[in-house]
Amino acid sequence: VKFMMSLNAAGPISLSYPFSKLTSFAMTRQDSAAPAGSLSVQGPSNPGYNTNPVPVPVITQTDTRDKWSKKMDFLLSVIGFAVDLGNVWRFPYICYQNGGGAFLIPYIVMAIFGGVPLFYMELALGQFHRTGAISIWKHICPIFKGIGYAICVISLYVSFYYNTIIAWALFYFYSSFASVLPWTNCDNAWNTENCTNYFLKDNVTWNNYSRSPAEEFYTRNVLEIHKSDGLSNVGGVRWQLMLCLFLIFTIVYFSLWKGVKTSGKVVWVTATLPYVVLFILLIRGATLPGAWKGVVFYLQPKWEKLFETSVWVDAAAQIFFSLGPGFGVLLALSSYNPFTNNCYRDAIVTSLVNCLTSFMSGFVIFTMLGYMAEKRNVNVEDVARDKGPSLLFITYPEAIANMTGSTFFAIIFFVMMITLGLDSTFGGLEAIITAVMDEYPEYLAHRRELFVLGLVVVCFLGSLSTLTNGGAYVVKLLEEFGVGSSIIAVGFLEAIAVSWFYGITRFSNDIKSMLGYYPGLFWKVCWVAISPAFLAYIIVSSLLKPAPLQLFDYKYPDWSITVGYIIGASSFMWIPIYMVYKLVWTPGSLKQVRPSNAAILNWWVTTWDSSLNLNGLKLV
Repeated sequence: VKFMMSLNAAGPISLSYPFSKLTSFAMTRQDSAAPAGSLSVQGPSNPGYNTNPVPVPVITQTDTRDKWSKKMDFLLSVIGFAVDLGNVWRFPYICYQNGGGAFLIPYIVMAIFGGVPLFYMELALGQFHRTGAISIWKHICPIFKGIGYAICVISLYVSFYYNTIIAWALFYFYSSFASVLPWTNCDNAWNTENCTNYFLKDNVTWNNYSRSPAEEFYTRNVLEIHKSDGLSNVGGVRWQLMLCLFLIFTIVYFSLWKGVKTSGKVVWVTATLPYVVLFILLIRGATLPGAWKGVVFYLQPKWEKLFETSVWVDAAAQIFFSLGPGFGVLLALSSYNPFTNNCYRDAIVTSLVNCLTSFMSGFVIFTMLGYMAEKRNVNVEDVARDKGPSLLFITYPEAIANMTGSTFFAIIFFVMMITLGLDSTFGGLEAIITAVMDEYPEYLAHRRELFVLGLVVVCFLGSLSTLTNGGAYVVKLLEEFGVGSSIIAVGFLEAIAVSWFYGITRFSNDIKSMLGYYPGLFWKVCWVAISPAFLAYIIVSSLLKPAPLQLFDYKYPDWSITVGYIIGASSFMWIPIYMVYKLVWTPGSLKQVRPSNAAILNWWVTTWDSSLNLNGLKLV
């Protein structure tokens, strides 16, 4: 009553607002599986209040939300999303570039204090609030709802280029069904006079102008990038790649159209098959001549690198993009869990699997690089110049082409790449689907199949520019600016909103209601201070020292960099836009809120973290 009177002093207010609605605001979000009295709520730090947690009875409700058929469906979906193509090429490259074995120290430190806490936070948030990346902010801090819209835009940009990389892998997969792989020799129509085949030949001269058969197959046959002058003239659409992309999106659609009931079954193949292939390739690579050279180059520590700031920035960025907090995927996938699922254990297990997979992939890649260095009679660093997709589409296929049983190994390698990519696509699009459907259930609740079809069509049309002769330039631009700093900034604001605005005490109580115990002091300190500082560190470092953008011999012009910044801003801008919208359209000033109706009162209570003390019962 005192609370109502204090509000009434600021202006006219109706005291007829039902108390049952106020209690339902804090309590009806709980899963029906939660036991009564399991939700403990902490009152404000005020001597006049009893600060001991007070059990609040949970009002049960019928929950019609989909759930995972099995616990393993969820775990494999999370692992499949986190373990993607970047684990195979990005981690090995960054590791040897930043000190080899010494790089593992900053990598592990950044994982423990930055990546894993954020990973755990998102799993817990999604499981407790049971909703997607947009509507979840109604429960956390409504003024930050623009974060949800920004996540959806970023996920769209990822789908525009990431599936094209999978389409390249499908093109290679089809081309692998030949007794002699087409990137083995220089006798093809697309080869030039610079093509140099050094395998099974003696006294071959390799210079700066030399191009391997695998490189020319990738650049001149798959991409046909020589027909493009750059971003100013990307050329026409490659119909072969468009057909491959169509097949990829067809698989994606029929995996997602029925929800987690179907995608949870598909990941049993797409998430486990890559590990079988990685194990086969690891055994084969270890038996090749010169493999030990690659392993030594991969792990030989360069301790002086630990004193370079760039090494720690790369470690932080690698673990963030590898685990994938901030993309909304973990929120979406965990929202289909039972309320009492042990999300803490899930976070630890899946994080360990992800990091160990990255580490193992390094051995798979560098045994092959050592083999190539042995055959070329050069140092490993001269072979390991390629990075990014080029490592997967030039360097590794070149090594496979010159092994016994090359056709078999090429087929399973590109099957692995396709399945690694599909898992991440499933997660990225599910984040959009769950977020939008939860935000607009009155329109989409019974139209999931149509909505998923529309989303897949939009993603396909948005990908057409990446299928042109100069599509690789577009892919690089979207990868750098469409995701890059934008998703890190989104993750930073998400961590701040949860830890500082929603409140670490309230968040800890949420975890207590699900798991039966509070998170330890380590996790609280990470969520409040260390993890946000971890993300701020990456953002500032990337903005102060932006790397020049280049692909092959093409240097991106200044105007394209400006376009890139516009692309990045087009997703992040929804956060301040929604903040302004919420402040302008909500009655009252910043210091004075006039709750003229139930919706505004709910917004006030949620946003400013106020407390009620009615007849001894506290509601945060």
